[in-house]
Amino acid sequence: MVVGASAGGVDALLTLFRDLPASWRLPVAVVLHLPENHASRLPEVFAHRLPFPVREAEDKAPVDAGTLYFAPPGYHLSIERERHFSLSCEPPVRFSRPAIDLLMASAADAYGSSLAGLLLTGANDDGAQGLLRIHRAGGLTIVQDPADAQVATMPLAALQLFTPDHVLALPAIRDLLLKLDSAHAH
Repeated sequence: MVVGASAGGVDALLTLFRDLPASWRLPVAVVLHLPENHASRLPEVFAHRLPFPVREAEDKAPVDAGTLYFAPPGYHLSIERERHFSLSCEPPVRFSRPAIDLLMASAADAYGSSLAGLLLTGANDDGAQGLLRIHRAGGLTIVQDPADAQVATMPLAALQLFTPDHVLALPAIRDLLLKLDSAHAH
């Protein structure tokens, strides 16, 4: 699963991932727009709240099941077809590095119809094109209901491009994540 968020994203992610079961099996890669010149404390913040591994994605590291990964600040994060992470310092996309679109597009190429993509609250349109790529690859697409988002720009941008599989408020997204994980575990 790949997740993108910007403004309001930390609170949204905490709501979604808080108290997930220790038996969680899905790998989750997250791009959250952060200032490039600051070290990210996201892995530390989320590791204290989750009963499974949380780490910053590393170049050439495999995508492991049951792990939450965050893109490091200042690097684009991609997933290669061999299901390893790739970090790059290419120019920003939609004013962002890491860019949600790049993670989602690369994950769509690597995982195809077995991928789920989630676009949350945010103040720009990064992620809309990437989520469309997931949709076109046959993956599951989920957009936070703009009325539920702290900043609706990002979810609205996706909704202007296509009709995702689900448009849900955070509690319903959380319920769906739990169903997806239990289905994946069997």
